[in-house]
Amino acid sequence: MGSTTDIRGVLTAFSPSLDFFAITTGDGRVKIWDTLKGQLQAEFSDITSTDTSINTYHSSLKGHLSIDYTCIKWLSLETKKKRKHASSLLVLGTGSGDVLAINVSAGQLTWRISDCHPGGVRAISSSANGTSIYTAGADGMICVINGLTGNLLEKFKASTKAVSSMSVSSDGRMLATAAAQLKVFNCSNHKKIKKFSGHPGSVRCMVFTEDDKYILSSGVGERYVAVWRIDDPKKQSASCVLSMENPAVFLDSRCIDNEDGEATVCVLAISEVGVCYLWFGNSIEELRNAKPTKISLSLEEISSSNYKGALSAIYAAKLQGIQKPSSGHVFLVYGLLVKPSFRKILVHSGTDIKLNVSRDVTALDRANAEDALLPIPKVFDSHDKEETFQDFLDKDATNDLVISSKADSLQIEDDMVEGEADVICMEDRMRSLGILNSQKDFAPNFESSALLKGIDLKAAIPMKKIKATVMSLVPNEAFKLLEVLLAAWQSSSASAKYVLPWIYSILVNHGHNVIAEDSATHMLDSLHKIINTRGATLQPLLQLSGRLQLITSQIDKASQTISDSVHDHQVQESGDEDEEDEEDEEDEYVHEEGEDESEISSDDES
Repeated sequence: MGSTTDIRGVLTAFSPSLDFFAITTGDGRVKIWDTLKGQLQAEFSDITSTDTSINTYHSSLKGHLSIDYTCIKWLSLETKKKRKHASSLLVLGTGSGDVLAINVSAGQLTWRISDCHPGGVRAISSSANGTSIYTAGADGMICVINGLTGNLLEKFKASTKAVSSMSVSSDGRMLATAAAQLKVFNCSNHKKIKKFSGHPGSVRCMVFTEDDKYILSSGVGERYVAVWRIDDPKKQSASCVLSMENPAVFLDSRCIDNEDGEATVCVLAISEVGVCYLWFGNSIEELRNAKPTKISLSLEEISSSNYKGALSAIYAAKLQGIQKPSSGHVFLVYGLLVKPSFRKILVHSGTDIKLNVSRDVTALDRANAEDALLPIPKVFDSHDKEETFQDFLDKDATNDLVISSKADSLQIEDDMVEGEADVICMEDRMRSLGILNSQKDFAPNFESSALLKGIDLKAAIPMKKIKATVMSLVPNEAFKLLEVLLAAWQSSSASAKYVLPWIYSILVNHGHNVIAEDSATHMLDSLHKIINTRGATLQPLLQLSGRLQLITSQIDKASQTISDSVHDHQVQESGDEDEEDEEDEEDEYVHEEGEDESEISSDDES
């Protein structure tokens, strides 16, 4: 195909009723799609730690890139009073260790737990009714959260290493975790029930079978799905292994009782290149020997250049039940990320399915169409830029010749007078607010000040030495030194990293004397305004830092993908050249043989 789709960075979740579908692709936005209508229902971004409201569709702050979602789960919440009208929560974990829950129908942040897992949240799971939510993280801890209130109920250690995946059984009695080993805990008392050998590396996905007799798991970089039997007390290795062409990123299973009294198991897996695999078996032995049924997309009719290199894939799937021992219904999400398609199909064991992707894709949804009416800037090359600039100059010159110079000059003078009246110098505005002050308001030039002799404002000095120096000053000298230090900070002649410890020490040790000075009020007001002004930029700078890190990582990932594809292309071209060289050598050899034969025949004739 030339290039393949990688869906490892795509996080997805179905609503409990499968009416809605949530997806996030690493940009901090969570999109909610209506699976029945195939339309974008909502989009959540700029989720802050203090506000309960969430920006939808149109975002003014544009801070979504600073949020790094690592896992997602859509849970159903049932109460005894309202069992028929159960609500649901979309729970997300972040790389900063926060856990947050969104009420999708209300469009609000229901609750949030900050720093739940230092190092990041890795997995989210819950019981069948959703009242207890389990989260796992890089700290090896398991947190139990009340799904209704968001209160942290309890916390226990599952491993000394990071827990990469987790799953709760359908009856809510067992909890399986994956770190260096696979462990099964009792949800009521948190005691370990079973331990398996596990995978060599980190486990990407794990799930219980519907009958809670087996655990399915797949590791990062491992092209197989391991099946672990829970009720066998002696066996710690996998009961069987289901092979795949690429590692799995999602697992699901369903069971149905057959005539022999045993359960027919169907296992579903989606690979990281967007291909769906299904295995059917009446027993573990039959499942081990079963050939997978594949569901993939037919991409021959689609040119990747039409979609700027984006390729289609299967992003999510859900088994909706097994009709017969060898067939079942699967609900699929596939196509392009800008406009996914939703479809329910019947799959028969042994019959691979190729899905056609619609060519009629509009890449503008409600989230991306906010600026659609604005003119699109045109990108020129160097030659086009020179021609455009020359046309612009010619047009201006013509207009200058046509318009009267006298009227022009009068109009320009009027505009300049109005502009001078409206424009306020930024320096004057900062001086009016007290952020900047003239030199006469402070001590003389701080660089030549005698008070700074022996004080180095270009290096970090221990606090003990700073305190000793400040304590040796008389109150009047301490106040003058404070003025000099404040002037240095305001003029950016010295770094705040080195100035602020001195200011802090003077205020702590000579605070009463500073307040007694006549000009102290004005100076302290200026100090307060500077702190507020520069402190207000801290949060935007942190968000900008997070965005830059995210964008840099995405650029590195894209560059790696491009370099790999270029390397494969070069290898393929070199192989083609070698084949051509071999063919040329064969042609030359045949040609030489022909010449020899002709020479021999001519000799014979002679």
